Amino acid sequence: MNIYIANVSNETTEKDLHQAFEAFGRVDSVKIIKDRYSGEWGFGFVEMPVRLEAKFAINGLNGTVLKGELLQVSEARSGSERLQGG
Repeated sequence: MNIYIANVSNETTEKDLHQAFEAFGRVDSVKIIKDRYSGEWGFGFVEMPVRLEAKFAINGLNGTVLKGELLQVSEARSGSERLQGG
């Protein structure tokens, strides 16, 4: 399952996110996206292959503080879902 993380601190590394999520299960990949204009972090994605572990991670980490920022964690939506507002 692909997981979306909003409100990622500039001090947070991909290793930090990996460690936070692996407490709930196997993590295949982590990617933090920088704003192309400011160069600051803003959001990231974590891929977890086991759906149940991913759901536990979402529930366990949403609303927690990492490196001074309150994380907003949810299942990532596909491009077509975003376009349809779903």
